[in-house]
Amino acid sequence: MPQLSLSTNVPVDAVVAADILRDCSRALARIIGKPESYVTVSIDGSVPTSFAGSEEPAAYGEIMSIGGLGSGVNGKLSAALADILEAKLSVSASRFYVKFDDVQQGYNVGFNGTTF
Repeated sequence: MPQLSLSTNVPVDAVVAADILRDCSRALARIIGKPESYVTVSIDGSVPTSFAGSEEPAAYGEIMSIGGLGSGVNGKLSAALADILEAKLSVSASRFYVKFDDVQQGYNVGFNGTTF
């Protein structure tokens, strides 16, 4: 059940958003090794953001997953997401942070009226 939340100061229209959602969902499923049917991705564009004192294109992301994250996987995810954001929104990889949260206990995540 990987979940990715992205925010960026770049305006994101519906067509670009759909491409980013699709590409990020596929990347998360492939790299983490979980079924894409469990992946959730959201993107919020036009968020006022300063990065290194500049309002040039930038982005921030958070990934949460019950297992599947770690030193080898996180680097691959960071690279894949940075590539997507650079291609779709012209956000340089050097202006993108991503935070990883590997939830160790499934009972800390709710789904379908219960927890994992």
